[in-house]
Amino acid sequence: MQSEESGKSRGLIINWDCTEWFVTRPPEEMTVAGLQALVDQYVGTQVSPIFFNPTSQRTAYASNVRESFWDNNEEVDNSLVRNTRLLHERGIDPYQVWIARCREKGISPWLSMRMNDLHNTDDPDSYIHNSFWREHPEYRRVPGSKRPYGDQALDYAIKDVRDYQMAAVRELLERYDPDGLELDWMRSFYHFKPGHEKQGVQVALDFIREVRQLADECAQRRGHPIKLAARVPAVPEHARGFGLDGIAWARAGLVDMLVPTPFWETADFDIPMDRWRELLGPHADRVVLAAGMEGNIRGCPRPSVAIANDCEAMRGFTAAMLDRGADQIYLFNHFTTPSSQGRGRIFHEAGCLETVIDKPRRHIVTFHDTVPPGVVRPALLPSVLRHPTVPAQFRIYTGPALDKGKVTIRVGLAERPDVNDVRLVARLNSVACTPLTDSTNLDAFPQAKRVRQSMSASRRAAIAATAVKRVLQFSAPVPALQRGYNLVEVFLAQETEQTIVWVEVYIVPDA
Repeated sequence: MQSEESGKSRGLIINWDCTEWFVTRPPEEMTVAGLQALVDQYVGTQVSPIFFNPTSQRTAYASNVRESFWDNNEEVDNSLVRNTRLLHERGIDPYQVWIARCREKGISPWLSMRMNDLHNTDDPDSYIHNSFWREHPEYRRVPGSKRPYGDQALDYAIKDVRDYQMAAVRELLERYDPDGLELDWMRSFYHFKPGHEKQGVQVALDFIREVRQLADECAQRRGHPIKLAARVPAVPEHARGFGLDGIAWARAGLVDMLVPTPFWETADFDIPMDRWRELLGPHADRVVLAAGMEGNIRGCPRPSVAIANDCEAMRGFTAAMLDRGADQIYLFNHFTTPSSQGRGRIFHEAGCLETVIDKPRRHIVTFHDTVPPGVVRPALLPSVLRHPTVPAQFRIYTGPALDKGKVTIRVGLAERPDVNDVRLVARLNSVACTPLTDSTNLDAFPQAKRVRQSMSASRRAAIAATAVKRVLQFSAPVPALQRGYNLVEVFLAQETEQTIVWVEVYIVPDA
């Protein structure tokens, strides 16, 4: 799909990580035909390009620069190791197959490289780690720290780290023939020692400049452009606070696409795509801005209950992001089959404003889950109501204006002894809303029954405290809904204390 105005692709981008397909498919599908089926399922949908991720700490192909999943893992017996090994023994490179099949089917094939994957760092002996990470604890962001995750990231200020990662970039570009390469700086987003992020800005810029040079050299040999994308934190200032100055990369002509995105904790319904476009200035016309959507949705920061992204939430995200300046929508951790009931519709609708704007959609209050060290994470929920004269206030971006239809404010309350008796008052942009009957579909909201019993009692209690016990609904006058941001205010109708753990604007356009 092409925009007549700018020529930028308007397809729906999906990222396939280096484990999902191998973990979820049986050995019988470790064939060329089995691999091709992954691509074929997206024919006739809005998906293009597909970003295939071949590498985390290890690779899903036989690499010359780092271990594959099966290397030195003879004692490991799981589907990831078995299936990647089986393909190798059969002489099949899955990424060669996927790239070729994409081109046969008119889908653009890209590769995506995780720049600092930190899965399983709470287990230093996990089979998923490579020898470079294991043998060089001095190369980590906080050497000697026992804390998992961020402290265990490789420090890009160290030349050996950059050289090691650049070797992987070079191998991907020379081994394969993609339309583009994504540098995924969000797996993970920690790349420099605490307090050294400012110095890291130049380090990351120089690294990407070298990648750009490699890509251009390969493009010359291949006879077609090889574009570069970068996945970065959702807010420009937050991204720079991690040393990831996507705006500078774009202004320098080093990247063709930026993907502002959350990490994993929650989808972010308030990514400031307009701010990214403003900061890009005249460079915005040649850089694709793709808004990143995660698979989890949380109203409250962890420990909390999540729900999976659904079609109505996806439509709300698409409507808001495209209205706000995004060129494309990017899906991460979305592996549902397009032919499946329910969520499968995402792949047929979520790439275009025209295919979501006439359907029911949810605009949900979440939060920015990735903020730099020392920065307070902004989260509006949970919000405690204590006095009838003091409202809880929520700014929610709902995209284009609505000509006719229904606008419903939904407010989820946590468990309390009197939660079923409480009355609330709601306003939309200072306009009073009419109370409706409560929502009876509580499965569409975070529920305590989703809390795993294997957790400690204290953690279960903390998570359950963010679960929705009751969802009050209010009808808002359609003329009160504005394009862009809307202010929702929620008041107590009587003296009591209640905790709000979920807020959304639900829009149902008239056909």
